[in-house]
Amino acid sequence: MKSKVAIGVDIGGSHITSAAVDISTLEIIPETTYSVKVNNKAAKEAILLNWSEAINKTLEHVSKEADVNIGFAIPGPFHYKTGLAKFEGNDKYENLYNASIPDELTKYIDAASVNMRFINDATAFGVGVSAMGKAKSYSKTVVVTLGTGFGSAFIKDGVPLVNSEDVPEGGCLWDKPFKDGIADDYFSTRWCIKRYFEVSSKQVHGVKEIAEANDAYSKQVFTEFGSNMAEFMIPFLQKFKQEIIVLGGNVSLAHEFFLPTLKQKINEAGLLVDFEISTLMEDAAIIGSAKLFVSDFWEHVKNDLPNL
Repeated sequence: MKSKVAIGVDIGGSHITSAAVDISTLEIIPETTYSVKVNNKAAKEAILLNWSEAINKTLEHVSKEADVNIGFAIPGPFHYKTGLAKFEGNDKYENLYNASIPDELTKYIDAASVNMRFINDATAFGVGVSAMGKAKSYSKTVVVTLGTGFGSAFIKDGVPLVNSEDVPEGGCLWDKPFKDGIADDYFSTRWCIKRYFEVSSKQVHGVKEIAEANDAYSKQVFTEFGSNMAEFMIPFLQKFKQEIIVLGGNVSLAHEFFLPTLKQKINEAGLLVDFEISTLMEDAAIIGSAKLFVSDFWEHVKNDLPNL
């Protein structure tokens, strides 16, 4: 594989997507994107076989004359420096617990020599959107992903900040205390479903159903969501002094219902900040993970990769 090409991989809870990225331009190479459904409760070997299926499809379209470089956007708990999976108690990929992905997955990859690097999926998304979206024009960006969990990244000049005085510990927000729990309990699909049931006695399966209901109950849920999010985030925003906030993830598709409240509360706190709803989705995570093989970027991040 030519040195200017790296494979970017986005590991989701239900599927994996792989694509080849030209790391000199940070553009996905056409006709190299492949997705494969994954049963995250399957045996270790079955999961790794699924993962390799997408990666090997991508590899069919690129030269493998030299080392194959693969960057992974992967959720935690995970040892990002070593590639050791620590999934436990999070209801997905638990059969990979204590598996070394570089050692185990390489057996299934159709290449003689493979280099693997790893980054948190929300961080990879943040790196991607700051490289290719509206945020590309800004120096300081806060990226938030809203879905099955609450992901975040603090980006300065394209580089995620993990150990910096102006960002929360670990450079992430999901585990920080809020109300009766942590942020992840409040800014996720499950909170929206739970809260909608509490106020309406109606059981739904996703945020899309709540948005489509467009009733007094859904409006109450989304207003509370936006208000809570502002209350939680404002202290961190005041410290970081970002210029733009980028929202991604499936819950962000319902932004028209909660974003006005979020914006209003942030403005009332005296913060002037732009917003972007990213449409890049997994493409951003793929580009962010492939960027691990851009030498200057790797030098910036390699010592700050968290072991979560």
